[in-house]
Amino acid sequence: MKSVVLLSGGMDSVTAFHHARREHQVVAALSFDYGSKHNAREIPFAKLHAERNGIPHHTVALDFMDRLFKSDLLRSGGALPEGHYAEASMKQTVVPFRNGIMLSIATGYAESIEAEGVVIAAHSGDHAIYPDCREPFMAAMAGAMREGTYARIELLRPFIDMDKTAIARRGAELGIDFAETWSCYKGGEVHCGTCGTCVERREAFLLAGIPDPTSYLAEPPLPAEPDSGG
Repeated sequence: MKSVVLLSGGMDSVTAFHHARREHQVVAALSFDYGSKHNAREIPFAKLHAERNGIPHHTVALDFMDRLFKSDLLRSGGALPEGHYAEASMKQTVVPFRNGIMLSIATGYAESIEAEGVVIAAHSGDHAIYPDCREPFMAAMAGAMREGTYARIELLRPFIDMDKTAIARRGAELGIDFAETWSCYKGGEVHCGTCGTCVERREAFLLAGIPDPTSYLAEPPLPAEPDSGG
């Protein structure tokens, strides 16, 4: 299937990109500069992976999100929370309807270049805090994408039932150098090691039994996952 991959430059999307290249004919990769604190660190890695493999890469500017939306993930937002990725405080990093907006653009682009599918790396670890990563949303969006296009564009979500640990293992199987990916939401010169995405990244490598190639400013003991039943 001719497919467009949403490629942020993070470890999930980079793994999805290389996974999709094994399963489909990837014809383009899209990144979105929506004003997050870490866009400038992520997107160069997205471009690197796409161009190295001869895949056209485009960065779509969505600066209105930084100006109009409320989220601490954005440059216009406040300080980022630290701790486990599943903590309720991590909801401060939600960018409202981000995936809906990006998938809408990717769908229009896919139909324009005669592609048949759009690949997104949403996974089960995102479900706790991001409503637009959950399967009910993805299923509804998939229906809208099919019904809203003559090409009946398909939404491909290969990792929707996988967690970050499984994605790390899949990336290792694909030979991905995870040093060429970015996770830290703070967007500094080095991964901080303590924000929610750094904690999730460190935990994923540890549980997968894969060496972590990432340099961190700090590596305190990993916080325990919160009790979801409490």
